[in-house]
Amino acid sequence: MNFTVKLLIIISFAFAIESSYAAQPNKIKNVLFIIADDLKASVLACYGDKICQTPNLDKLASQSIVFDRAYCQGLSCGPSRTSLMHSRYLGSEGINLPEHLKNNGWYTVRVGKIYHMRVPYDIIHGIDGQDIPSSWTEKFNSKGAESHTPGDYACLNKNIFTKSLKNRESSGMKNRMFVSVISEGDGSDQPDVKSAEKTIELLNQRKNEPFFIATGLVRPHYPNVAPKEFFQNYPWEKIDLPELRNPTSLGIPAAGHPRITNSNNSIGKYPDNQKRMWSAYYATVEFMDRQIGRILDEVDRLGLKSNTAIIFLSDHGYHLGEHGFWQKNNLHEEVTRVPLIAYIPGLAPRRINEVTELVDIYPSLTELLGVYKPKTVQGKSFLPFLKNKTEDFRNSALSLMPGKKGYSIRTEDFSYIRYQNGAAELYNMNKDPKQLVNLIQNPEHKQTISKLDRELNTRLKEADLVNN
Repeated sequence: MNFTVKLLIIISFAFAIESSYAAQPNKIKNVLFIIADDLKASVLACYGDKICQTPNLDKLASQSIVFDRAYCQGLSCGPSRTSLMHSRYLGSEGINLPEHLKNNGWYTVRVGKIYHMRVPYDIIHGIDGQDIPSSWTEKFNSKGAESHTPGDYACLNKNIFTKSLKNRESSGMKNRMFVSVISEGDGSDQPDVKSAEKTIELLNQRKNEPFFIATGLVRPHYPNVAPKEFFQNYPWEKIDLPELRNPTSLGIPAAGHPRITNSNNSIGKYPDNQKRMWSAYYATVEFMDRQIGRILDEVDRLGLKSNTAIIFLSDHGYHLGEHGFWQKNNLHEEVTRVPLIAYIPGLAPRRINEVTELVDIYPSLTELLGVYKPKTVQGKSFLPFLKNKTEDFRNSALSLMPGKKGYSIRTEDFSYIRYQNGAAELYNMNKDPKQLVNLIQNPEHKQTISKLDRELNTRLKEADLVNN
């Protein structure tokens, strides 16, 4: 073999090795973790909504793995955030995710609301809420005036509309969840804008070291405050309200009713103001999306997409009049189903229809980053399933009411809810996605109920929620 041929073989072999190496995804060293507050999946365009404008989340979703059936375990901010950050169905046993990463060499930082904060009180005062300081290398709060923001104020269940800054519903007041403000400014005074700015600053400062940046945006949690340009996209007159039926006639037992309903709150007297609630919610979702876009643009500009995983989620969903119900702490789909979008370099974008739980995020990230999983973690990594579709993942997702007053499991086809007092609900989610027909008394579903009851009992035992 002459010298020229040998040289060509060596060059070809070297090129093949280099090409093979280049085709492998870069090692992921960073996590950008963004959590919204009180955001239900069904209002996002990337989850099928035809009204709300969320172009930045839509773009992220097009590049990511979108979990169509992700469910929270806790039904309000505190329990859900404690659960997902510790990967525990209930409580805070063990080491939390950011502290675990910090102990293994990551820079970890909180911007805004990650663990529970009282909104609006802790935002107005710029304080930590129920933060766990040991989680973080650094932490930053984002203050805002909230319902005291200058602009067009409304307390919609009281039918009050004013520009005056006096006598506004705020921290600890019983009507604060029905407040909206069309702010006079450009939004730069709002907490989510400040959180986006701080996140962008930190991305620039820490781009050359492994980081876990956790950014907690407070919208669309009440009060629904956003600049006028966002409200203009959702004229309340054009809003169609959810189909309204008496929850008792739907077969929903009293144990399944939330604290606030159309029948026990004056919001029920004002259908137009219910539409305004939707308009304000949409406006603050779009406003929140704008801040996410600013953050993601900076990730692109800095060239971090090749080694940074991006996780977007919400702590739980929200009722906006469905079944005549308002707010959270409820086991129906509008509360338990949440958005979960995971951009993972090296994994092709697609949609996942299998059920997933928020407790699964912690072990998925530790596996992705090559960090050991603590024994206290109860969630299950979804990475093996994403890499090999033949892997089994979950049969059901478990959610639980405060005080163990009730539980639900969501399977591919059914939602089954069982309350402490023995009442129950069953919905065929393929035929009845809005949960308008409770099948619990239907004899045709006796076997299904028995099967789901066993599944729920098994899940509760696995989660250490009942005695074995």
